[in-house]
Amino acid sequence: MEAVAVPAKFACTNNALRRAARRLGQLYDEALAPIGLKATQAGVLAQIGELARGQEGPTLQDLAERLAIGISALTHALRPLVRDGLVELRQDPQDGRTKRGILTRLGKARLREAYLLWAAANRRVETVLGPVSAEKLRSLADQVASQEFLDAYTVRKKLGAHPEVTSE
Repeated sequence: MEAVAVPAKFACTNNALRRAARRLGQLYDEALAPIGLKATQAGVLAQIGELARGQEGPTLQDLAERLAIGISALTHALRPLVRDGLVELRQDPQDGRTKRGILTRLGKARLREAYLLWAAANRRVETVLGPVSAEKLRSLADQVASQEFLDAYTVRKKLGAHPEVTSE
């Protein structure tokens, strides 16, 4: 089997972003540990709360789109939240095939607790990064997570537009 020559200075945006996300995830998970939540779970609760309209929670499809994950990943993430009584899944009254996620009373209380712990961790991260770098990081992450970025990437992929790989 022939070895693949990889440039010594191989700048991989994916690996760099994943390493940064894992590090931040560890810090936020640690901050939320006292209330038994992981940062991803608190994020799901927050999105359900944000997307809720009155008593009607968001559809799972809307929630998955907002979180930029697939439905199967979302249902996997929701299992412990449903099990622990933080989220309830209900059928949509107009479309029985559609499910909606609703924060329970306990879920709302846990989200308030999570917010306080998250805010303290977020302030520490901003202090270490500095406000300008923190804003730049959020802005770039939002750009990469956007539908516009995905659309532009997909168009370039279909056109075969990609830079040549060099071994400099």
